[in-house]
Amino acid sequence: MSLEVTGKLLVKYETQQVSEKFKKREFVLELAEEINGNIYTNFAKMQLVQNKCDIIDRFKEGETVRVSFNIKGNKWERDGKVNYITNLDAWRVESATATPGNAGGGQAAPAYNNNNSSNQGGGNFNAAPNFNPSPETIDDLPF
Repeated sequence: MSLEVTGKLLVKYETQQVSEKFKKREFVLELAEEINGNIYTNFAKMQLVQNKCDIIDRFKEGETVRVSFNIKGNKWERDGKVNYITNLDAWRVESATATPGNAGGGQAAPAYNNNNSSNQGGGNFNAAPNFNPSPETIDDLPF
C-alpha cells in the first residue's frame, strides 16, 4: 500500500549503518491538519532505507515536501513479551512547491504554525493548539 503526505521537513538525521547489509536514514515531518477550524500539529518520523538514504540531501530543513511512503510492520518477541514495530518507509521525496508541470493539480499544503514559541508564559491564547487531541475530544460527527 502506497501513501502520500505533505509536510514541513523538520529534522534530517545522519545515515545509520544498522548491520552489514542494512542502512537507514530517519527524518521528521511536521504535519498540520485542520479540524473544525483549528489547526493541529503532528510529527511523523519516517525512514529511508538502503540506496534511498541520500534522496533527502537535496532538501533543506524547513522546506515543504511531499513524501510517498509505505507502512511496514514487524512482530518482535523477546523474553515472552510480544512487541509490534511500525515503520513509515519513504521511497520518494519531492518538493511540494508548484512547478509548471503540476501547477493547479493536487491539494494545497496546510498552513503551518511558524510561531517558534511554544506558548510558554502568557502567550497568545487564540493560537491554534499544538497537540494531537484524542478522538474523544473532537466532536466531528454529523448527528
